Amino acid sequence: MSGTLSAYLSAIQRCWIAKDGYLVAAFISLSDKHICNKNLYLEYPENTVDRYLKQPLNEIVSSHLKVLFHLCNDARDYSEAYKTQSHCVQSVVKMLQYLKEENWCLPIMYRVCLDLRILAQKCEEEGFHSKPGEILEKAADCLMACFRVCASDSRSSEEDTKRLGMLNLVNQLFKVYFRINKLHLCKPLIRAIDSSIFKDAFPLPEQITYKYFVGRKAMFDSDYACADQFLSFAFENCPNQFPRNKRLILIYLVPVKMLLGFMPKKEILKKYDVLQFYELVSALKLGNVRKFDEVIQTHEIFFIKSGIYLLIEKLKFIVYRNLFKKVYLIKNTQKLDMQDFQAALQFVGEADMSIEETHCIVANLIYEGKIKGYISYQHNKLVVSKQNPFPPLNGST
Repeated sequence: MSGTLSAYLSAIQRCWIAKDGYLVAAFISLSDKHICNKNLYLEYPENTVDRYLKQPLNEIVSSHLKVLFHLCNDARDYSEAYKTQSHCVQSVVKMLQYLKEENWCLPIMYRVCLDLRILAQKCEEEGFHSKPGEILEKAADCLMACFRVCASDSRSSEEDTKRLGMLNLVNQLFKVYFRINKLHLCKPLIRAIDSSIFKDAFPLPEQITYKYFVGRKAMFDSDYACADQFLSFAFENCPNQFPRNKRLILIYLVPVKMLLGFMPKKEILKKYDVLQFYELVSALKLGNVRKFDEVIQTHEIFFIKSGIYLLIEKLKFIVYRNLFKKVYLIKNTQKLDMQDFQAALQFVGEADMSIEETHCIVANLIYEGKIKGYISYQHNKLVVSKQNPFPPLNGST
């Protein structure tokens, strides 16, 4: 791509005067076509840039050109590029403070923050620091500086408040915190968004991303009703032209639904290539412990890589519940011998199951409300309720 530095800087100046935040953002984006222009690869661009642009724009553009120098030469230096991009974000903070009563500049902030996160991830992958996650955590500190400026804006009009930029930054921070496994840092961000008067005014794509991450956090916190609510919103509102994103949401939504007793249909699992879950559904409905364990073993890598292995393990209690319900239906009595449950467990694959372990499983099912009754240790029996001793899992089984 050809074009002089002066033409590039003049174009940015025109966009700045026109208050076109999206075009200015494109000119400092690391994914725009201008990055192929070798005339822009400058290690020390300040003197030239200062002749065309004034503060705070000159610092932002100078930093961007330095990043191009470090990234686009034959010897790519991701570490220096990341450090320079950090300076770029710091300059954007100055820009936000300079344009006190305007928010047309928010796309510029979105772009430089996104590029900073991507560069930080690249540095982590290349192993430029001895402590994993440290670069990403420092990147998050830079993003938080932008977030604080936006959150502190007191204007209540959607036309000029910078608070409309909060959700975009929160989503960037979520991506960092999930990657470095510091989910506790998400909590104050969630509170900030939930209490915002603009929470329904944020763009739908940003709301979808937000609900996806909050749903995942709720899942890890074992708040499955909340996880279901947020992940369902994300899945239902994610456009069909993004099947990869819908599949990603479904990978977390399906086990949450299953834990709540809703079994997914084979058609939707097939559509999004997650039939591993259908094999689990079959084992759950049959109360077949052996088959359940085999499915987990077969798809172990998939469940581990998706970060849902422990969640899938929790489904085993539903397998036990359905198995014990079959014992109840066969015996047709309120007082069930614990040894019958032990024998059923041994029959479906738990060959080494002791009577003590059987008691423990039954006690947990009672505690979780999956069985209504109590254990009579004196008589080694489970005494179940006359009415609905095995409450339906939300009507699914």
